[in-house]
Amino acid sequence: MLRKYIEQYSGSILTEEEFSLVTQSFKPKHLRKKQYFLQEGDVSKNMAFIVKGAMRQYSVDEKGGEHIIFLCTENWWVGDRESFTMLTPSKYNIDAVEDSDILVTTSESFQGLIDKIPAINHMIRTMDQRNSIANQKRIHSAISLTAEERYFSLLESNPALFQRFPQNMIASYLGISAETLSRIRKKKL
Repeated sequence: MLRKYIEQYSGSILTEEEFSLVTQSFKPKHLRKKQYFLQEGDVSKNMAFIVKGAMRQYSVDEKGGEHIIFLCTENWWVGDRESFTMLTPSKYNIDAVEDSDILVTTSESFQGLIDKIPAINHMIRTMDQRNSIANQKRIHSAISLTAEERYFSLLESNPALFQRFPQNMIASYLGISAETLSRIRKKKL
């Protein structure tokens, strides 16, 4: 699955030697539902590729309210890039919403792959460009669209999320209350 992802996002076919380096740099890990991959305050020493399952990245405010930054499923990367890159304490929690199988790598291992395998370097550039565009769209949506428009935009762009994550998590990701989401869904019917 990871090999296919790398080849798709890099536009290159990995040699067996290159793929061997990749497999040596990633370790499989199983997370049970509700198990943390990263907790707020810890330095993110790992990034992971989701093979199977669903995870979320979120912060918790002083009142205990969750603010979901990312909802992630198969073929997505998960981790706090700021903490991973800058080696600073994370502001986020990352946990499994479903039992999840992930492939975990360290900063040192991943940097080694970037340096040795041109396809990895190209994949990272492609991912960064797409991530930048997605973040720009998300910011625009948050400041320009109504709650209803944000809901329908997410439903159109990623309908599978509605099957994998509970309503309260979808609402948090959209920046609305669960009650508002419920009203929008009822209105839609």
